[in-house]
Amino acid sequence: MTLQVVGAGLGRTGTTSLKLALEQLLGGRCYHMMEVFGRPDDIPVWDRAVDGTLPDWDAFLADYRATVDWPASAFWAELSAAFPDAIVLLSTRDADGWWTSANDTIFQAIQREAPADTPIAAQQKMCLNLLHGRCTLNWDDPDAAKSAYLRHNADVRANAPADRLVEWHPGDDWGPLCAALGLAEPDVPFPHANTTDEFRLLAGLDETS
Repeated sequence: MTLQVVGAGLGRTGTTSLKLALEQLLGGRCYHMMEVFGRPDDIPVWDRAVDGTLPDWDAFLADYRATVDWPASAFWAELSAAFPDAIVLLSTRDADGWWTSANDTIFQAIQREAPADTPIAAQQKMCLNLLHGRCTLNWDDPDAAKSAYLRHNADVRANAPADRLVEWHPGDDWGPLCAALGLAEPDVPFPHANTTDEFRLLAGLDETS
């Protein structure tokens, strides 16, 4: 098994829906941040990658057909080089909408207090390492975060091989994916998952005492 899709879009650009869609299209698993939650041994792998020690991508992702979302999207260039036959999938949305969604979900989740030496604390640390090392130190500042988001997307557009780059926006549904992969569009609705409200509920961000 080898990767057929390298996701380059940052979190909160429809990546959970893309994960479900790609798993249906490719008949295999798609690596997404939610995979990390069930694979705690992956966390130090990503921490080392941020520090410059990359894993053997073939071995590390041997069980997957695609990647989307953080943390893998932070390493889209390295993954694109490691899997030269894979399409590079850039999922985007407008910067203001991205910031609002990311701030209401991911950024609040990583700032919650968590007991030391727990999986949640390790996940939070990993996310902070990724943001600081591969995005911006000022991720909690709206202007800095939006600038980093736009810079990331521009870098993908400028440096991904043009014949492999596929852009996708929430609402595009099956079309761009199936065209790029040479597959027929399924005769079922495109999956839509992990809205802001759903994320906040699962993360316990709206709990009341």
